[in-house]
Amino acid sequence: MAEHKIYAEKKEDLGIEAESVTKEMLEVAEENAEEIEKADRARAIAKLESRKLDGWTPKTDLGREVQAGKITSIDQIFASGRKIMEAEIVDALIPDLSDEFVLIGQMHGKFGGGRRRIIRQTQKKTAEGNKPKFTALAIVGNKKGYVGIGIGKAKESLPAREKALRQAKLNLCQVKFGSGDWADTAGGTHSLPFKVTGKCGSVEVRLMPAPKGTGLVVDEEVKKLMSIAGYKDMRSKSSGQTRQKINFINACMQALKKTMTIGAVKE
Repeated sequence: MAEHKIYAEKKEDLGIEAESVTKEMLEVAEENAEEIEKADRARAIAKLESRKLDGWTPKTDLGREVQAGKITSIDQIFASGRKIMEAEIVDALIPDLSDEFVLIGQMHGKFGGGRRRIIRQTQKKTAEGNKPKFTALAIVGNKKGYVGIGIGKAKESLPAREKALRQAKLNLCQVKFGSGDWADTAGGTHSLPFKVTGKCGSVEVRLMPAPKGTGLVVDEEVKKLMSIAGYKDMRSKSSGQTRQKINFINACMQALKKTMTIGAVKE
């Protein structure tokens, strides 16, 4: 009886209502709950973005050209040097965009204290009481050489996340790939083309190419940035207050932008 109760509770937690679901199927769903949640979230975001585009009324000349079909590639915008002022432009030209949030905040309380979370909460003391502010840091990219980061601040957590995603799309940029193996004469696309450095605040980071199979030997939050950009193998060396993830990610983004600089100094 107790086992049946636990079985029913697990079904409820996973949002499963079908009576035909067996215990074995439930165990598989429980083991892959995180992947299923990510897939459901991706489908929901794709549906939401398609609805946004259906009701999108461009406010800039660039947006009107994209909607009219005169511009069909994001490369055309980067080549012309025009600035993207509407996030819907990126949604229209790169439909397979992925997003991640960086753990910049910290939970409070007796049981959850110290655990990292995607929202950073700060408070301002006033005569009317405490006024909270929420901050989020988002990363967007298509895992094929386009990536952007954005910071969003609001009085509530959900608007902060939406602002961060929007800002990340507006800050989208292109990065270059290379090979970390001197023996790879064909030129790989799995790593950086050369060493690059970036600095933000006290954080200074050096990103270095790595041979195939090395993986992303970087900080866990930096790994989100590199994966969304499309890199598979990389090493890094950093100094400063790297616990300040906003500065850390900004420093890494500065370094990645240098891969597109013509005549960049190879360290």
